[in-house]
Amino acid sequence: MPNLRGETPPAQPPPVSVFRRRTTPPHGDVFDVDVRRLGDEDDPSTAVVVVHGFKGFKDWGFFPYVCERLARAGHLAVSFNFSLNGVAAGGTDFDDLDAFGRNTPSREMDDLHWALDQTAAGAFGTAPPERICLLGHSRGGGSCILAAAERDDLAALATWAAISTFRRWSGEQEADWDRDGVTYVPNARTGQDMPLRRSLRDDIESNAGRLDVLSAAGRVRAPWLLVHGAEDETVPIEESRLLKARSGQAVVAVVQGTGHTFEAGHPMGPPSPALQEAVELTLRHFENAAGAP
Repeated sequence: MPNLRGETPPAQPPPVSVFRRRTTPPHGDVFDVDVRRLGDEDDPSTAVVVVHGFKGFKDWGFFPYVCERLARAGHLAVSFNFSLNGVAAGGTDFDDLDAFGRNTPSREMDDLHWALDQTAAGAFGTAPPERICLLGHSRGGGSCILAAAERDDLAALATWAAISTFRRWSGEQEADWDRDGVTYVPNARTGQDMPLRRSLRDDIESNAGRLDVLSAAGRVRAPWLLVHGAEDETVPIEESRLLKARSGQAVVAVVQGTGHTFEAGHPMGPPSPALQEAVELTLRHFENAAGAP
């Protein structure tokens, strides 16, 4: 309707809808899923599955913002909590440290493949998408690389600050495992000492072939963008360069003046220029690789 000046105000974009789902993979432990989409008319033709990392969860920091940006670009954005990530079903922070201690990369791979299969089947309230993309941060990036190496149904892969190996413990932590069966890592944000059980090391050693991220990088067939902060002290940028060297076809995009989380914390304030740059690079990659939604 025209205003008092006779001007027609610009049309408002439809809101992003958030649907919360719960799924139970064959192992029996449930995990929570958030599904975002723009409006409620046509089902998006492209879905992006978003994967959190170590000491992460779907509601941490930048993940809701990133998923909203993906949805506003026309994608179905699917984010979830790994079943043993330490956030109980329905929770919003680390309230199940026993589960966190029992988590392993192999369990996360089972969860990720289940989330991808459910997304592909249209199990989260939409028609099956024509294309599926993957976006993972930090350890979640490593899991996405492994999944992309094992699947042939992905249209594109993007990783943010991806790890190149799951072997990230110290000699002191090795001694803790040998002596006590458990070691602890501090969470500076919450003040918690978070347990890591010896099963983590056992899983990585007994499944060394499947969990070799660098080897998997050479088998990724989907177009792949590696985004990394130039000042990342948690996962040095050299790890993305190692992954690119193994891949051959991957592209590294360096975001200057930022670190592991692109200046985002939890809870997140206004998005930083670095985070916005990472999002724009990723949206452009998905559009170029998978086609405009």
